[in-house]
Amino acid sequence: MRRSPFLLFILCLSLTAQAQTGSIGDNVRAAMASEIRTEQDRARDVHRKPDQVLEFFGLEQNMRVIEIWPFGGWYTKILGPVLREEGQLFTTQPYLGSYSEGLDPTLQLNGMDKVEKLDYNYVRGTGQRANWIGPAGNWKVEPVDMVLTFQNYHNLEYDDRMALNKSTFNALKPGGIYGIVDHTRRHMEEGARFNGRRMDPVLVIKEVIDSGFEFVDYSNLLAMPDDALTLEVGQPEVSGKSDRFTLKFRKPE
Repeated sequence: MRRSPFLLFILCLSLTAQAQTGSIGDNVRAAMASEIRTEQDRARDVHRKPDQVLEFFGLEQNMRVIEIWPFGGWYTKILGPVLREEGQLFTTQPYLGSYSEGLDPTLQLNGMDKVEKLDYNYVRGTGQRANWIGPAGNWKVEPVDMVLTFQNYHNLEYDDRMALNKSTFNALKPGGIYGIVDHTRRHMEEGARFNGRRMDPVLVIKEVIDSGFEFVDYSNLLAMPDDALTLEVGQPEVSGKSDRFTLKFRKPE
């Protein structure tokens, strides 16, 4: 059957998109197999699925990307090599005891030499996170294509979360992507010790939209149906296997 020129055009676009997606996926999987990653790093791949998560966010190897609070650098060991040749990875780390130096050993590994740590001003958090250092001000960087944070949003109280979202908004180019992964809390559930490191994804969506972003999509890639959402995420029964939401936002054009 003869296909119309329009259908052939759509098919070509689809194949091109698939090829591009496959390309970044291959690069991410190559970074996942790198010798700079430890056995402990690789053991988490099955539940964190970094190749699929980064494809969902739309990562391209020529992007300028900020990773918020890498701490020891689990994702940094993947993002740094992927972005090294054509893009740029920036990190921002809280100035809180050993956390401020925790990324340094990772940045000494092969392929990490072009990762840049950003200067950032911090203020002390409030409430449950009274000892946390929360964000204030803006990152000193030219506009970037993407900002990512993995299992960090829960660490901040409302005012600090909104300051973080504002800083992210200001750092992104128009059309830039903001990706958030975190542990799931039940919708509208009151805060308690067992869910202190969990976040209500509906609340996160509301806060990020209120900060000026457009909600693009969510993914259930990291859904864990066996997690009843009743245990603290560090408990052995759920550690590394907590239900997590994956949310994608865009700064308006």
